[in-house]
Amino acid sequence: MITLESDGQLKELLNENRTILLFSADWCPDCRVIEPVLPDIEERFKEWTFVYVDRDKFIHVCAEHDVFGIPSFVAFHKGQEAGRFVSKDRKTQQEIESFISNIKL
Repeated sequence: MITLESDGQLKELLNENRTILLFSADWCPDCRVIEPVLPDIEERFKEWTFVYVDRDKFIHVCAEHDVFGIPSFVAFHKGQEAGRFVSKDRKTQQEIESFISNIKL
């Protein structure tokens, strides 16, 4: 998983073929729950680039993409939003994988 470091990096990543942003924060307990399964998800969906977006460091990115609850996922294909799994609710591995599997490109 790539950790977002700058707005310029974000622009480059979003223009790649397939990118999923994971909006999260160190203090978020529901985010910590999914952390152990993220490597399995990345392995299963190798065609996607996964990017960790720290909600506190990039609050403007959250606002730009209407992400007000974490953990949340927003998928992009060649610069265009392709899907979103956004809420403040805890997410399971099965729910995350189902979201990714059902993204229409």
